[in-house]
Amino acid sequence: MCLHFPQFLTSAEFRPFYSLHAIRLLIQFLIVAAVAFGAISSLLRKKKTLALTGMLLAIAATAWGGSSVRVNGSQLNGMTIGMDWFLLDLLLMALIYVPLERLWPQYPEQGTFRKGWTQDVVYFMSTHLPIQILSFLVLLPATQATKYLGVPALQQLIARIPWLLQFFLAVVVADVAEYFIHLALHKVPFLWRFHAIHHSSKALDWIAGSRSHFVDDTLVRGFILAPLMLGFSQSLILAYLIFVTIHATWTHCNFSLNAKWLEKFLVMPRYHHWHHTSQKESIDRNFAIHFPWIDKLFGTYYFPEEWPENYGLAGEEISPNFLGQTIEPFIGKKKTP
Repeated sequence: MCLHFPQFLTSAEFRPFYSLHAIRLLIQFLIVAAVAFGAISSLLRKKKTLALTGMLLAIAATAWGGSSVRVNGSQLNGMTIGMDWFLLDLLLMALIYVPLERLWPQYPEQGTFRKGWTQDVVYFMSTHLPIQILSFLVLLPATQATKYLGVPALQQLIARIPWLLQFFLAVVVADVAEYFIHLALHKVPFLWRFHAIHHSSKALDWIAGSRSHFVDDTLVRGFILAPLMLGFSQSLILAYLIFVTIHATWTHCNFSLNAKWLEKFLVMPRYHHWHHTSQKESIDRNFAIHFPWIDKLFGTYYFPEEWPENYGLAGEEISPNFLGQTIEPFIGKKKTP
């Protein structure tokens, strides 16, 4: 579809980061892999729906030209849907995290295609396709803030620091900023309506972290970017955005292996899972995204040896579908008796 309609489905900001030749090879490989894995899955799984759907889509892609489709987009400017960004990011994240969760799951009975996985894919899509709209909502306010709040002396001072130290400092600044907006999303009732969507998942894995209302996403990204833009270069901010994408996805994983020595310094899956539990003792705890010591500093640290037993919302009921969850926070949600 992206090869047929690049002017509508591919984002101008993202195109320079990949070659068309590489994309053609990737498409060809994935068509063959979809047929092969679909055939294997149809033999091994009792339910054949996913396997047959994958094979059917691969056959349809081949019939529509496959990887040899000529690019028709003569004008590649204007407002577009970032389907290329969505598909490549989804593929990369799946290649990284699905094998880890299949080989070393904390909850083996959960499976990759757990209940609610399709809804989380919709959320993943909703934050990737309107890439230009989200960039406008987040980057414009942050950029405007730097015009009035930027400190050139601070920017020059940070630029003299070794790059790795700059990166570490950026992560600290971003995590402290996110701590406070994260705290507000939990403590302010109106903001909690939006953030509750993220906590509604009753099972956590790599894709569950994508379940987030666009208002929630916009607030968090804006609060992180604004202080970063006061003193850090664009290349460093980009490096942080890549890091936070990988790390935030990692902390939601259904992954059992652990390095206890590292847990003291960096947020690991078990630590963030306690933030998502519906168990009373851990509600409104562990707000830090990268460093547990931030929670220790502000008195919101909670980290027992075991893993949580339950996830989701405690005593709250929200709409079960994506459209309802998008609209409902603006008008309020019902509480269970």
